[in-house]
Amino acid sequence: MNAKAMSAAASGVLAQRPDFRAIARWIEPNATVLDLGCADGSLLRVLQDELDVQAYGIEIRDEGVLACAQKGVHVIQQDLEGGLALFEDKSFDTVILSQTLQTIHNTAQVLRETLRVGRECIVSFPNFGYWPHRMSIFRGRMPVSEALPYQWYDTPNVRVLTISDFEALAPKVGLRIVDRVVMHEGVTVNWGVNWRGSLAVYRVCGR
Repeated sequence: MNAKAMSAAASGVLAQRPDFRAIARWIEPNATVLDLGCADGSLLRVLQDELDVQAYGIEIRDEGVLACAQKGVHVIQQDLEGGLALFEDKSFDTVILSQTLQTIHNTAQVLRETLRVGRECIVSFPNFGYWPHRMSIFRGRMPVSEALPYQWYDTPNVRVLTISDFEALAPKVGLRIVDRVVMHEGVTVNWGVNWRGSLAVYRVCGR
């Protein structure tokens, strides 16, 4: 694929995932980046193409690992629940948890490990407090939306959290919030974020 085609593909990925745009703004050129739960490697491919980062991913699913390899993304097949013992302290400039937090059982431990191996971290997740989600619960059904696209019986999500929940947890696990973007359908939400925003993206570091 030539440079023009690669750039067009990267722009397409950024358009599909609004949190990717926020994440890319917080990554320095030539940085070292680790993406935990990197799926098919799309975000890392964008960061490699746009910012020339040294990118590495961790993914458990066979199909995700294969897709990363096909994109030329360095990937390690591993379960995040087991920790990140193979990485030394502050091995990376930035560690990313992009819509992965809600799929993890050992949430606090993974966040601590993320902070240990990265100088700073970026965390994004769907906001369960978004008002249509609340209305769905009020009507007696689990919410299904663009941010939470699965039915209750086939979802990979094992946690549901709100923006307020994450901000309450952060100091307990040693995280200091540096910046935050809350959005819905790619549009930034500036007030009433815990009920008006469907997706939250945080930039955090150690306290």
